[in-house]
Amino acid sequence: MRTDRRKPVKAVRQLRRIRSFYTGGFLLWAGSAAWTASHAPGGRQMWASLLLLGLFAGLLLTACVLLRRIEAAAPARAARRTAPGKPAAALAPE
Repeated sequence: MRTDRRKPVKAVRQLRRIRSFYTGGFLLWAGSAAWTASHAPGGRQMWASLLLLGLFAGLLLTACVLLRRIEAAAPARAARRTAPGKPAAALAPE
């Protein structure tokens, strides 16, 4: 089944792309929360920034966990390739 092997590759690519987006959002809202906390501590804008910071932190954590699970579940590729025309047993140590 060729499509079964391609789905995890596509999922990994999409998760890596979205992980960078979530990282950018996390950094943006961390900076915004720090700036608003220094200018208006306890204000509505600070709490909104902290809420969005928590949201992006949760999304980033979820993307990282899913990416790890997919990569861990992927079958390991053969470490050694055989030469053309030679069986794998011919390369095995005795």
